Amino acid sequence: MADVTEVRQADRVDALMVHLARGRVALGAAAFLAPGMTARVLGLGKGPDAGRDMATRLFASREIALGAGYLLGKGQARSAWARLGVAVDALDAIASIKSRRARGGPAVPLWAAAAFSAVALGATGLGAAKVAKDLTG
Repeated sequence: MADVTEVRQADRVDALMVHLARGRVALGAAAFLAPGMTARVLGLGKGPDAGRDMATRLFASREIALGAGYLLGKGQARSAWARLGVAVDALDAIASIKSRRARGGPAVPLWAAAAFSAVALGATGLGAAKVAKDLTG
C-alpha cells in the first residue's frame, strides 16, 4: 500500500503534467498566430522568413496537439499522450544540441540552444516520471 508521501508525489507529477500541457497549448497558439515574433523572441532570427515561419507553425501544431491530447485524455489515453510527449521532448533536446553546430550557415545562438535543451530535458524528465508512475501504479 502506498504511503502518504508516495501519493503526494504522484499528485504533484500529475499536476505538473497538466501545467506542462497547458503551456504546450499556450506556446503553440502563440507560435501559430505570430510565428515571426515567436522566432525572434526565441532567438531564431529576425525579419521575414517564410521557411522559418512555416517550421514554427509546424512546431506550434505539434505542441497544440500534444497539450490538448493530454488535457482531453483520460486514463490510458492520457498515459499514451505522456509517452508521446517524452519521445518528442527527447528528440527536441537532441535537435537543440545539434543545432548549435552550423553547416554552412549561422548557428543557433548558444543561449537559445542551451535554453531549448534545458526546457526539452526538463519536459522529458517530467514526462518520464509520469510514465514511470503510470507503469508502477
